[in-house]
Amino acid sequence: MTFLEKALGFDPKTMNHRTEMIAGATTFLTMSYILAVNPAILSATGMDKGALFTATALASAIATLLLAFMAKLPFAQAPSMGLNAFFAYTLCLSMGYSWEHALAIMFIEGITFIIITFFNVREMILDSIPTNLRYAISAGIGMFIAFIGLKNADIIVQKEGTFIGLGEFTNTCLLGIFAILLSGILMARNVKGALFWSIICTTLLGIPMGVTTIESGWLPVSAPQDISPIFCKFNFEGLLNLKTALVVFSLLIINIFDTIGTLMGLAEKTGIVKEDGSIPRVREAMMSDAIGTTCGAMLGSSTLTTYVESASGIAEGGKSGLTSFTVGCLFLVSLLLSPIFMLIPSPATSGALVMVGVLMIDSVKKINLQDISEAFPAFITMITMVLCYSIADGICLGILAYVIMKLCTRQWKSLNWTLCILSVLFILNFVLG
Repeated sequence: MTFLEKALGFDPKTMNHRTEMIAGATTFLTMSYILAVNPAILSATGMDKGALFTATALASAIATLLLAFMAKLPFAQAPSMGLNAFFAYTLCLSMGYSWEHALAIMFIEGITFIIITFFNVREMILDSIPTNLRYAISAGIGMFIAFIGLKNADIIVQKEGTFIGLGEFTNTCLLGIFAILLSGILMARNVKGALFWSIICTTLLGIPMGVTTIESGWLPVSAPQDISPIFCKFNFEGLLNLKTALVVFSLLIINIFDTIGTLMGLAEKTGIVKEDGSIPRVREAMMSDAIGTTCGAMLGSSTLTTYVESASGIAEGGKSGLTSFTVGCLFLVSLLLSPIFMLIPSPATSGALVMVGVLMIDSVKKINLQDISEAFPAFITMITMVLCYSIADGICLGILAYVIMKLCTRQWKSLNWTLCILSVLFILNFVLG
């Protein structure tokens, strides 16, 4: 048995080195927009943008390399596009946590995720949440992310009479509209790395429009940005309360559903799912996610997850850990290219945010809309995520609506003790909060 076969699951009889590496490059190109988007979102909390770039690249590399060697699957991991928004806009800007507190919460969640993955507790949590609510959570996060994209480009702005409304057609707004349209067109035409190329083109267009600013003496390559402003800057003070416990639980729920759903979808595309529906080495994939999240929090990044963009590399023929190994190495190389990614203005990333929302809304079609007792809680989950500007509030209100609907329609068999206990905790949180 060769080293590649033993370490990365590469079978020379059925796989090709060149194909695996091209697949890895394709996956990296498709998901590399996270190097621009994640620092843009998290820097809204006051965190250093340059340090965030380094943290994003390092955390993505560590998690993906762990997955390559532990699970030997052609998937890649990076900061979650839903949970980075949760970190910045819910924890910090809405709930009032400092970013140091938020990093501590992410670290706690990572450690907890390692423990529940080791003891297989995630199945119990996963089974307690109704199927329709799982789909609603995914769709709601997608709409929330898209809303952030529209807001960052000043396409949607705050207005007194109507709370929100269409913004003025400034250069920032026009550049955001262009980014969204270009992203949609490129994805519709099945262009590899559509979101990446959209960000690059929009950033270049932003130069003559005065939105993209280039400082004097700029060079495209530099030493990695200093990570010390955010490295291990945890603040655990005042976190031992019910409010924080509910936040950690919400993070776990989102992360579990996001990771499991993505792994199942990618495994189907790879063709490795067994006849009984099980996925080989899925526990190892979950563990690499959990360890990556913990390392990411130490580096100064939000929760990591498996990326659905890995499907682009699978479509190119990626079948083993050699594909994910290639992705991890390219994330390390990107550390030298931070000046290029730091140029990218917020409107340029709005296209990626909106299109990720478009992809996540796909789960709506799986919701049972014929039964009002199922459709109503799902709808509450989705709409309150956006209107409350909080993923956590959407999940809490959705579960509460589900329990109340089932109790009032005498469908007690649809409930379980976990849901009932959660409902009581959520009510206490709203009353005491």
